[in-house]
Amino acid sequence: MAQGIIRIATCQFAVTADIAHNARQIRHFIEQADEGGADLAHFPECALSGYAGVDMETLAGYDWELLRSETRQIMDLAGQKKIWIALGSMHELTTPNKAHNCLYLIGPDGRIVDRYDKRFCTPMDLDNYTPGDRFVWVDINGVRCGLLICFDLRFPELYRELYKAGVHCVIQSFYNARQGGPSVHSEIMRQTMQCRAATNGFWASMANSSAWFAPYPSCFIQPDGRIVNQLGDHREEIMINTVDLSQEFYDPMKSFRELAINGKLTNGSGTIDDPRSKDVTQL
Repeated sequence: MAQGIIRIATCQFAVTADIAHNARQIRHFIEQADEGGADLAHFPECALSGYAGVDMETLAGYDWELLRSETRQIMDLAGQKKIWIALGSMHELTTPNKAHNCLYLIGPDGRIVDRYDKRFCTPMDLDNYTPGDRFVWVDINGVRCGLLICFDLRFPELYRELYKAGVHCVIQSFYNARQGGPSVHSEIMRQTMQCRAATNGFWASMANSSAWFAPYPSCFIQPDGRIVNQLGDHREEIMINTVDLSQEFYDPMKSFRELAINGKLTNGSGTIDDPRSKDVTQL
């Protein structure tokens, strides 16, 4: 396979509180991703575990051993299929610390390579989860992929740091589902991700739960900010898209991005010594 090319299977289904049900769905999609030639299968936030505060009110009495058992089965399948998995789940911490809302990054050898813990938790999240404090990225066939989760979207600083680290593609899992109907999320979430992609030159895979009502479906975005593929509303589906670093895209920031990152917030050559420039109250 050519370097700088990976195929990402973005998967969506109606995540529930039933760990075993979620696990069956995930294994089904891993099989499909493998059959489609994907290098990585990407799942929504808390895809295996269910999402505390929505799928279950609290984590009191949660079956952590079942979660670990089902995770091991998914790891075994990843090893059999030789495929990467970005698996939305939860990671139990030592009592009395609250769990992490996480993405397990499982390698094609069936082992956990790393774990990304959601860094910015919503007010609801903070009732059940402990925020993380570190970035995670991995190089797959010459493509550097960075992991983020849902509410992280609101913090452009995270994406700038991933850009500085040489990330090419953002693998971001979401859970905007089981809502009462259309909301502001219907209008801003994909659009914000398009902005993050275009201002940093990222490819992006957005995997969302499809449970009714989900305000937007999973989508795949290229570095100019265009959505090039998306799944159906409220449908359990998979799509496989290709990241190809040899492709070039419209990027008017390219010559000036580093100026802004380094704190020079103009692309002028210097101070303009012109009284008509300095007088800002006259025509």
